[in-house]
Amino acid sequence: MAAAGVGAVALTWVDNAGITRVKAVPAARLPQTALRGVGMSPVFDVFLVDDSITDSPHIGGPDGDLRLVPDLDRLTPLAGQPGWAWAPADRFRQDGAPHPACQRQFAATMARRAAEQGIELRMGFETEWIVGGPGAAPAREPGPAYGMARVAEHSAYLSDVLNSLVAQGVEVLQLHPEYAPGQFEVSVAPSDPVGAADLAVLVRETVRAVSVRHGLTAWFGPAVTAGAVGNGGHLHLSLWQDGRNLCRAGGGPFAMTGRCESFLAGVLDELPALLAVGAPSPASYLRLEPSRWAGAFRCWGLENREAALRFVTGAPDDPDAANAEVKCFDAAANPYLVTGAVIAAGLAGLAAGLKLPEPVAGDPARRADAERLPTSLPAALAHFTGSSVLREALGDPLFEAVAAVRAAEAELFADRTPQEIADATRGRY
Repeated sequence: MAAAGVGAVALTWVDNAGITRVKAVPAARLPQTALRGVGMSPVFDVFLVDDSITDSPHIGGPDGDLRLVPDLDRLTPLAGQPGWAWAPADRFRQDGAPHPACQRQFAATMARRAAEQGIELRMGFETEWIVGGPGAAPAREPGPAYGMARVAEHSAYLSDVLNSLVAQGVEVLQLHPEYAPGQFEVSVAPSDPVGAADLAVLVRETVRAVSVRHGLTAWFGPAVTAGAVGNGGHLHLSLWQDGRNLCRAGGGPFAMTGRCESFLAGVLDELPALLAVGAPSPASYLRLEPSRWAGAFRCWGLENREAALRFVTGAPDDPDAANAEVKCFDAAANPYLVTGAVIAAGLAGLAAGLKLPEPVAGDPARRADAERLPTSLPAALAHFTGSSVLREALGDPLFEAVAAVRAAEAELFADRTPQEIADATRGRY
């Protein structure tokens, strides 16, 4: 760290409202911090998006303390913030036992459960954001959606984003303009479930820091402008066993194996409950509209960008590229909760031997039999609280804290207009 000119290290974790919280330590104290951690109240598990605080049966109030312990394997000097480094933190009780509501350790536990069944998960998040002037409305440049004109207008900025990520060891797959004015997306190479969530945090904070350096503001909220296309946080995943991609190594639908089919069927089965994890904000439901490629319908399809679960076979000569994409999630979600909860749902499908229904082609909004996913946070929360799969996987302390935050945020925004919800949340994540 000294050789890299690093004087401070940001230790981050993501709370149940989807906010990346931090404690920083001088680089010289990093060895002691790795050994003993630094203190942080458990009450952050029931913080809301506006920094107000709710309560839950197991967590809440001013009492208690936890230790944030950095994962030094992920320690990264930050190219977008010279003089700083970053490391994700796990949370432990004072006696050294894991904190039962630590979202990062939850994701690791679910990955281990999959490994016990011989399955390796490779996952990756797409990061979307809308950029504009500091504190101002989102950019309204005349460049068309996905157009080179946007790249030309923001070429220095986008080069800085790309170069900063590469300097941090992030393997970038693509960077491009998106549909909404001022909107961009970056995709990175897949990793293990915990690593994918770590990368989601690192990519977002790198984009944020580079935006500040260019006099810009990056908004990651699911709805930046009410009535317009919002920011997604799509999750890609593939299943591997003994070096084989189970998404492209069998005789099931589109050449997926039976184990892959059952896993994906489990995810599809739990999607209404999973929305409370992956689309956790009242603003999420301003984004989750039909015919916007947001995945508003509970169905799956081959390369169908309107289906909540999109299956991607990859090119015929690249079987390793086959994967599934969960499109109904957004950037308000805690990525560790997302990866862990999706694994839990998939493993439940595997245990039950579930089969996928018939795939859907075209826009499901045009089908009379299409099933909408929940259209509000309270509706998604009702599915979540009734999910025995997610309760067992998360454990009561974490499950109840997530449910409490969702209920409190639903109440917080119950009387707001769509634009008031977008304004209050777009810059918080």
